Amino acid sequence: MFKQEKVFLQTYEQCGDSIFRHCYFRVSDREKAKDIVQETFARAWEFVVAGRKIQNMRAYLYQIANNLIIDHYRKKKETSLDKLQDDGFDAGFDDREHLENFIAGKEALEMLNQLDDTYRRVVIMRYIDDMSIQDIAIITDVSENVVSVRLHRALKKLHDLFNDGETLLTTHDAGSVR
Repeated sequence: MFKQEKVFLQTYEQCGDSIFRHCYFRVSDREKAKDIVQETFARAWEFVVAGRKIQNMRAYLYQIANNLIIDHYRKKKETSLDKLQDDGFDAGFDDREHLENFIAGKEALEMLNQLDDTYRRVVIMRYIDDMSIQDIAIITDVSENVVSVRLHRALKKLHDLFNDGETLLTTHDAGSVR
């Protein structure tokens, strides 16, 4: 049992931060992301203690986390902007560069949120979580080819959204100059 604990703690050290980032990016709530990470590792530990074998611990942890995120959204009620302000949400930017970075990130997130969940998930796993195609395939329970196709389609859609945004921006700017 001691060896299992040591291996499990090493896995936590290696994967804990990346799973937290993944959860935080998906739920946009720091405390909820922490809860999901804690529950993810608790469930994995219960599985290990029960004597069950896990082939790919990292993929297994992401699979648990994704299932918990799905559960979260099934239960979640809409949060209004007023509620966020009442809870003390404040971007806290005091200079132009930070504000510009925040706006650019928010625009990228808005584009990403325009994708179907199937595409958004693989983009997040690949480019935010830096996961391999193989790991994504294991977690999503599809073939590596399907993952690659989804990534290709998602990136094309993001490219189109980005270019449409530039077209709208330049058209709007050109119209305001006249």
